[in-house]
Amino acid sequence: MPIDVASARGPAGRGKAPSAGRPGLAETVEVSLTFDDNRLASLVFGQYDQNVAHIERRLGITGTALGNHLVLKGAPDAAEKARRVFERLYARVQKGGTTLTVGDVDGVIQEVTVQGNLFPSAEIAADPGREHFEQIATRKRGAVRARNAAQSEYIKLLRANELVFAEGPAGTGKTWLAVGHAVSLLEQGHAERLILSRPAVEAGERLGFLPGDMREKVDPYLRPIYDALYDFMEARHVDRGLQTGIIEIAPLAFMRGRTLTNAVVLLDEAQNTTSMQMKMFLTRLGENSRMIITGDPSQIDLPPGQKSGLVEAVNVLDGVEGIGRVRFRDVDVVRHDLVRRIVTAYEKAAHGEGEHDRNPNPRRRPLA
Repeated sequence: MPIDVASARGPAGRGKAPSAGRPGLAETVEVSLTFDDNRLASLVFGQYDQNVAHIERRLGITGTALGNHLVLKGAPDAAEKARRVFERLYARVQKGGTTLTVGDVDGVIQEVTVQGNLFPSAEIAADPGREHFEQIATRKRGAVRARNAAQSEYIKLLRANELVFAEGPAGTGKTWLAVGHAVSLLEQGHAERLILSRPAVEAGERLGFLPGDMREKVDPYLRPIYDALYDFMEARHVDRGLQTGIIEIAPLAFMRGRTLTNAVVLLDEAQNTTSMQMKMFLTRLGENSRMIITGDPSQIDLPPGQKSGLVEAVNVLDGVEGIGRVRFRDVDVVRHDLVRRIVTAYEKAAHGEGEHDRNPNPRRRPLA
């Protein structure tokens, strides 16, 4: 993949100097990339070059794509980072041949940024493949790479610890990655069962008014776990696992009195457990088992004055050997950029930041 760089500094082999003699203008460079395969290049650029436009906004550069050729212009550091992003995206589609999502692009930007912060540019040039984010792999989805440093640390903790707490706002991938890791352990033979649970606590609604028997009442509360399972496993394998008991999805109340051995146990929405429920759940851990506990302490639906079992547990168990903890922030939201901005706005409101922190002239799109 040929690369050409033109810089305002003007050393040998680096061509033009548009800002020479004009102090005060920011230095810019021009980087040209030519990809070997037109079809793969189009996957990298995205439909109507949407990935190029997204990287322009994120990195503060300009990009012009034509066929399999791409020209990047911007500050030296930003242009170099953009070059590495496009090269890594091209390597990804070469390997997988699939369409890239905006989340995939953001993940590579984060990965390249972390790499640049950890290693000198000379080391990166000598070994461009170093310091990739961690990934999980299942038969259906193949390799799924973390999209930011927090997710990468989460995957490392899942591999290294028997019990992991993951706290943070909606959209950070806490439950989704936990289910993916659990499925990978099951497929690799490291576990015999998946047990997936969450407390059936109403978020303003009344459980008793829902129609059906007990299972039909709690299924809506467990739907996010079902969705994640179908993401990582073929539907027929999920259905067979549910029928044979290899996969069990149950309300937290059904865990009392059990000892869970040779299993991966996931408790989702753990901020809605009471202290007694959390202690009961934690003491279910048996031999050759792993537990993953996820929740968002900012969305507790317990009655007023009731202490959250998740908040208490992470404080009581802080520093205990074999227990990992990762805390996601609003900047780690990967679901949708608007979701990230919504979470950030609520965080600001919760910390007492008022109207003066808002943009007085927000850009509005005209009504259709």
